[in-house]
Amino acid sequence: MDDLTVRLARDVDTAFADLMATHQDLVFGVALRVVGNRAAAEDVAQEAFVRAYRALKGYPAGRIRDLRLRPWLARISINLARNDRRAKRATDPLDDASDHPAPDDGPVRLAERREEHRLWSQLLNQLPERYRLAVALRHVEGLSYQEISDALARPVGSVKSDVHRGVRELRAAYEAELRLVAKKEAV
Repeated sequence: MDDLTVRLARDVDTAFADLMATHQDLVFGVALRVVGNRAAAEDVAQEAFVRAYRALKGYPAGRIRDLRLRPWLARISINLARNDRRAKRATDPLDDASDHPAPDDGPVRLAERREEHRLWSQLLNQLPERYRLAVALRHVEGLSYQEISDALARPVGSVKSDVHRGVRELRAAYEAELRLVAKKEAV
C-alpha cells in the first residue's frame, strides 16, 4: 500500500490531483498505443481520469487503500481506448508521441532521433494488439509483469510470453527495415 492510496482513501478530492500528476503519462501512453493518434489518446486519457474519479468516489476507503493504481488505471485506459477505436474504426498507424530533445541535440541529431522514434512507433503499431500492448506496457510504460497481468486480465506467464514474442517480432521487423534501407542506399 503506498502513500497515494492512503491519501485517496482519506480524501479523494484532495489527493486526486496527485494521482493524475503521477499517472498521466501511463494513462496517455496506454491510450496512445491502442487508439494510435494523439488527439484521440488525449480524449481517452481525460475520460479515464473522469471514470477513475467517479469510481474512487464510490469505493469504500478499504478498497481504495488496497488498489494497485498503475494496473487499475491502465485497465481503465485500455478499455476506454478500445471502445473509442471501435466507435471510430479508424486508426493512424503511426504513434505521434512527442520526442523530447536532449539539451545538446543539434538539428541533425534531433532529426535522426525523431526518425528513429517514428520507425519504432510504426513497427510497434504493426504488431498484433496482444503483443503491442504487452510490449508497450512493459518497455514503454515500465509496468511489472504482474501489473501488466492485472491490467490485461491475463496470467503472468501469458504476459511474459506476449512480451517476449512481441520483442522478437519487433527486432525482426527492425532488422528487415535496416536491410531494406541498406539495400536502397547501395543502389
